[in-house]
Amino acid sequence: MIATRVDTMQLSAVWMRGAQDLYPQSMSNGASPTAGNQLEHAASSYLRSARHQPVRWHAWGDAAFARAQAEDKPILLDIGAVWCHWCHVMDRESYEDAEIAALINELFVAVKVDRDERPDVDARYQAAVSAISGQGGWPLTAFLTPDGRPYFGGTYIPRDDRYGRPGMGRVLLAMAQVWRERRDEALETAGSVMAAIEHNESFSGRGGALNLELVDKIASSILAQFDPRNGGFGSQPKFPHPAALDLLLEVAINRGNDRAREAFTTTLEKMAGGGVYDQLAGGFHRYSVDERWVVPHFEKMIYDNSELLRNYIHGYQSFVREDFLVIAREIVAWLDSTMTDRERGGFYGSQDADVGLDDDGDYFTWTLDEARAVLSGEELDFATNYWDIGELGDMHHNPAKNVLHLNQTLAEMAAQSGASLKASLNASPEAKPDASPNPNIASLRKLRDSARAKLLAARAERTAPYIDRTLYTSWNAMAVTAYLEAARLLRDDKPRDFALLTLNRLLDEAWAGAATLKHVIAYPDGLRPRDSAPATLDDYAFTVNACIDAWLASGEMKFYRAAIKLADAMIEQFHDASSGGFFDTSAPLNDEPVGIPLGALTARRKPLQDAPTPAGNSIAATALLRLEALSGREDYRTIAAGTLTNFAGIVEHFGLYAGSYGLAVERLLLDPVQVVIVGSGPEADRMEATAVAGFAVNKTVMRIEPSRLIPGELPDALAETLLQVPAAAGGKAWALVCHGRTCLPPVTDAEALLQALARES
Repeated sequence: MIATRVDTMQLSAVWMRGAQDLYPQSMSNGASPTAGNQLEHAASSYLRSARHQPVRWHAWGDAAFARAQAEDKPILLDIGAVWCHWCHVMDRESYEDAEIAALINELFVAVKVDRDERPDVDARYQAAVSAISGQGGWPLTAFLTPDGRPYFGGTYIPRDDRYGRPGMGRVLLAMAQVWRERRDEALETAGSVMAAIEHNESFSGRGGALNLELVDKIASSILAQFDPRNGGFGSQPKFPHPAALDLLLEVAINRGNDRAREAFTTTLEKMAGGGVYDQLAGGFHRYSVDERWVVPHFEKMIYDNSELLRNYIHGYQSFVREDFLVIAREIVAWLDSTMTDRERGGFYGSQDADVGLDDDGDYFTWTLDEARAVLSGEELDFATNYWDIGELGDMHHNPAKNVLHLNQTLAEMAAQSGASLKASLNASPEAKPDASPNPNIASLRKLRDSARAKLLAARAERTAPYIDRTLYTSWNAMAVTAYLEAARLLRDDKPRDFALLTLNRLLDEAWAGAATLKHVIAYPDGLRPRDSAPATLDDYAFTVNACIDAWLASGEMKFYRAAIKLADAMIEQFHDASSGGFFDTSAPLNDEPVGIPLGALTARRKPLQDAPTPAGNSIAATALLRLEALSGREDYRTIAAGTLTNFAGIVEHFGLYAGSYGLAVERLLLDPVQVVIVGSGPEADRMEATAVAGFAVNKTVMRIEPSRLIPGELPDALAETLLQVPAAAGGKAWALVCHGRTCLPPVTDAEALLQALARES
């Protein structure tokens, strides 16, 4: 995040110096320091995990701010997540400690926030703490004025002086002293921090020209950080950056950029072979602490896996890489088995990294003795070589623990045993050797599969890390889109059916069919919060895209109509009609009471950065451009273009974090290519497979049943085109290729369609 560092009045010195004798003689307003924790009725998994703590926690809301102002106390704000290891560490060390809790209850009003439940709150205080200290992350610990403006903050704070950091007790005393004795300076700092947030997050006056050269600059900035040896970008830690990867793929295909192609394919290869990928069950952990993708932070997020699923699907789509297809199938299998409500629909939010605070990924890692106890001698010999399992492992807390990662491919193992690899290479120059039919490799693959099955069965006997079964609207919409793309490329109806089941649940439970969408579809165990978390721009933008994808997959007009309604609501509530772009939080509707935003929510921000999910403005622009191509509504295109123009003068500096923006600009500037296949049967299937081959952000492939070629069953702009095309003789399937507003004559076989697409490329 680009942020202006503010003057923090040398508070770090106060941190280290500490303070003495700060307990007030009596609690203001007679409040008791032992008054109860207020999280008993929370629905959030993270807040509920703190119900037993002696800290008098409040959830974010009017009551906490009213108490802070009535008692003239600063606010201690903790922002974390149920999947966050160091959040759990800080909870145990400090917030479950009676002495620390007494200090907090005496000197502060304590507020705990779940960053997944309230991304709007998290985004602003992350920006604030970054402006103050130059760092962010979770747990986020901030000290606020009673009205919620931050005057100091950081991340993890140890219970006692450790790691070169002052302990929690000294920090609490120092921050209380600042409020009591140096209030003017604290207020000045708080004002500067808020001004920095508002300046940096609104992007006022940052507009510029939109052209493909701007996209190329973003791609060049990403490529400048590419690690050709290990894949990924930068050194350590390494995050996946799915939007940046898709932008590189787009540039590789659309511009013939070989460097972008190398970065895309190498990164997907190295991630899939690393410990950041769960080699047994499938699915990606959140990030790697090392540059080789070996040792991850072990939590698994639904948004990472949905977007990485799309990367691997797009890679297979473009290069016919069988290894990419295998990873895509494994991600889907893991999500199906572990992270989904199979009966009602829905994707769970996350899986924790650890079972307890004394382990670090122990559920996912193996000692050599643990592997030896499960595998046969032949399987053990294979596993130690293939997954690099040894006496000395990879984990600092337990050096005997190994993170399973590929030490060598099956092809390399076969080569070392003297097998010929000529037969293992198929006709595709992109094919991976271990995807071959070579007999020796086939036997190694059989050995791998038996070893994997035994290790996975043994792992299932361990206590699994906690799964947060909260269904978040934006993340579920992202997963719906990913599953629908996967279903088409995998030629499998099951992911499609589950995606549609999930989207129907989202629309039924998080949307009443009017203007208001909820941020949470459902909490675990049927819990209901007193106050619903407000939807953000992400919730609307990703849901609009999911509805478009659902219409493409099913032909059901209810999804298209929902996309139009939600897009109009998104514009009404979030769009900045005067300056362009979308705010992340909504303005009150005409019939809603106008409330006063709490704390840093008074700052308006326009999300541009892909961190950790694609940026709301880019996704909103993408959704509107897709709808314009189907509906013919020029206002959608005008708003999308204005949104992208609003950031054009600054976005190239975001580089790695501007992938979704670059993709949206490509979609705006390149004429849309629409491929419509009408009919069913083997030839229609072949034409569809031909049409989807090769990733292109501006290409849309639709499959429509002839019975739907009637007014009212097609989006307006599409109806104007399709209803003028005469049906193929004899009930044959046919396809139409349109480039911009120009359509070629319909074709009735895959070869003719391939030629038509070549003319339009």
